Amino acid sequence: MVTLPKVNELGFFELRLESIGGLGANLAGKMLAEAGVMGAGLNGVSFSSYGSEKKGSPVKAHIRFCDINVLIRDTSPVERPHVIGIFHENLSRTVNVISGMYEDSIVLVNSKKSPEELKSLLKLKSGTIAVVDATGIALEENNRVNMAMLGGLFRLCDFLDPEFMKGVIRKSLEKKYPLAVQPALSTFERGYQEVHFQSFELPEGDTMPSFVRMDTPVLGYETQPLGGLIVNPGNSILKDLSISRAGRLPHFAEEKCIHCAACDNVCPDFCFVWDEQPDKKGRPQMFLQGIDYQYCKGCLKCVQACPTDALSSELEVDGYADGHRTPHRFRLAT
Repeated sequence: MVTLPKVNELGFFELRLESIGGLGANLAGKMLAEAGVMGAGLNGVSFSSYGSEKKGSPVKAHIRFCDINVLIRDTSPVERPHVIGIFHENLSRTVNVISGMYEDSIVLVNSKKSPEELKSLLKLKSGTIAVVDATGIALEENNRVNMAMLGGLFRLCDFLDPEFMKGVIRKSLEKKYPLAVQPALSTFERGYQEVHFQSFELPEGDTMPSFVRMDTPVLGYETQPLGGLIVNPGNSILKDLSISRAGRLPHFAEEKCIHCAACDNVCPDFCFVWDEQPDKKGRPQMFLQGIDYQYCKGCLKCVQACPTDALSSELEVDGYADGHRTPHRFRLAT
């Protein structure tokens, strides 16, 4: 009989996956729950919460496990997780991804950074940070981030059987997508094997932050602005779409650019920065200056549209976007 490593006061072992639309966290949550229920004989439930159904929007997947004799009567979001899976490290810029964690919770992060660097980035006081380069693995294996993250999560949840999960992957893909079976299995196995850990003790005399219910809106019926004013519209300078990128971004080679604006015509987020300058004959013309990576979600439509290879699809290296960003001089919110 499978024994859960720890449970809360209701008898639940809980996981929360923090992700963005398009990385497959919802499916990963369902597969985790299936492995716990069908493979380990536990009671379990999985569901997701999200806003607009589009690539790049924040998504949370919630999973609960308990003993077969414990009834699951709680279907509210997981607020005090024992394990947190962060599918995109830049989510920490806009979302409190470690909200509600315990002193000994485990946080799995898709990143190339070291646990020490992530501890500072996430403002984590104690617990265990597990790191796996899920994006890099997925790109190398020509598969998806969720398979590598799933492998890492199985390593953290040692009460789940990875061999059972491999059987689920085969069963899900072999009839309809037979060529995708081996890449998915390889990605899962690498995620399982390539995870590394580091634990951090709570400093003496320090305490964990008191639990605050997550996702509580700042504005409500008593505090909303008069007239229904939208204070943070979609085209606001406050928006940061870098969390939507899934491993690649466009590089700009100015010497190849003919300033045709084909890239600007297909860019959904107005990332390209232009300036009016005189051409060789002294006539005013708009010249492309660069890319404001804060608003680039890595859709790469611009690369496909560019007729001169001035834009190329490249693997995102930590620090490149900040170092090569050409900021907009102003950005109107209308």
